[in-house]
Amino acid sequence: MLYPIIRQALFQLEPEKAHEFTFKQLKRITGTPLEYLVKQSVPTKAVTCMGIAFKNPLGLAAGLDKNGECIDALGAMGFGFIEVGTVTPHAQPGNEKPRLFRLVKAGGLINRMGFNNHGVDNLVNNIKKSHFGGVLGINIGKNKDTPIEQGKDDYLICIEKIYPYADYIAVNLSSPNTPELTTLQFGEILDDLLQAIKDKQTALQEYHHKYVPIALKITPDMTESELIQMADILVQHNIDGVIATNTTTTRELVQGLDYGSQPGGLSGRPLQLMSTKVIRILSSELQGKLPIIGVGGIDSLMAAREKMVAGATLIQIYSGLIFHGPRLIRDIISDL
Repeated sequence: MLYPIIRQALFQLEPEKAHEFTFKQLKRITGTPLEYLVKQSVPTKAVTCMGIAFKNPLGLAAGLDKNGECIDALGAMGFGFIEVGTVTPHAQPGNEKPRLFRLVKAGGLINRMGFNNHGVDNLVNNIKKSHFGGVLGINIGKNKDTPIEQGKDDYLICIEKIYPYADYIAVNLSSPNTPELTTLQFGEILDDLLQAIKDKQTALQEYHHKYVPIALKITPDMTESELIQMADILVQHNIDGVIATNTTTTRELVQGLDYGSQPGGLSGRPLQLMSTKVIRILSSELQGKLPIIGVGGIDSLMAAREKMVAGATLIQIYSGLIFHGPRLIRDIISDL
C-alpha cells in the first residue's frame, strides 16, 4: 500500500536518478533485518522449464539489475527467478544521458542505455556474495566498441566466465541501443554465432560437469516470416529457450505523448500486445520443441495470463514493477 506514495516521490526525480537512489537503498538493506521491508510471502507455483525447477514462473527481466548488486533484496520480493545483466566482457559507460524516459500516460519506458555495466568480472564477484535461493539467469551482450564481425568473441568470453554461476544464460542479440547488434539475429552470422555458442556450452558442460541452458532474447520487430525462420534456426541449433521479447523501436501507440518520439527501445504497456503476438507465432511454429519466456508489458494478472495462454512457460516483468511496485509480483503469482 505504500508504493503509490513511494512512486510519487521517485517520479519527481529523473528516471535514472530514481533508479540509482532505489538501488542504493536496496543495497543498504541487503543482509540486514531491514530486508524484511521488501520481503513478500508468495505461494509456490512450481514449474519446470529448460530442465530447471522454478518455484514460480514469474521472473525479473534483465536490465534492472545489470551488475547483480541487489539480487538478494529483489529475490525477497517473491520472484521465482531473476535475470541480471546485460553484462559485457569489459565495463562500459553506455550512451550519453539522458537515456531513460517515462511515458507515464502510457505506462511505458523508453531507454537507450547502451549496455552500461561494470563488466563481467564485477558481476561474477557480486553473484558470489549473494544468497538468492531462486533461479539466476545471466544476460550477456557485446561491447559497443567490438566490431560486429567479432561480436561472437564477446559472447564466448562472457559464457566462459559466468557458466559456473548461472542457472541459465540469456544471449541478448536484440537490444536496439548497441549499433548493428540486431543484425546478429539473421543469416549466416546468426548460424555461425549459435554454432559457436553451442560448441562452447558443450565444452563447458564437460569441464564443469554441469549443463547450463542457453536462451536467445529476440526483438519484437521481426516480420512473421522472420519469426518463423528464427524458430526453425533455434530448433536446428538445439537452443534451450527463447525470450520474447526485447524492447521495440516502433512508436505507433505513443505518438504525441511526452517523450514518445525519443530514440531507444520502448517497453511497458505499449509493448504488451506486440510481444504477445510474437509469442503466439513462435508457439505455433515451435510446437513445444523449446520453451518460451514471455516478457513485454506485463502489468497485471490478466496480462500475465495472456502471455501464458499465448504459449509462454515462464514470464518476466520490468516496467510493470516500476509502475506498480512489488505488490504486482504477489498479485500475479497468487492467481496465475
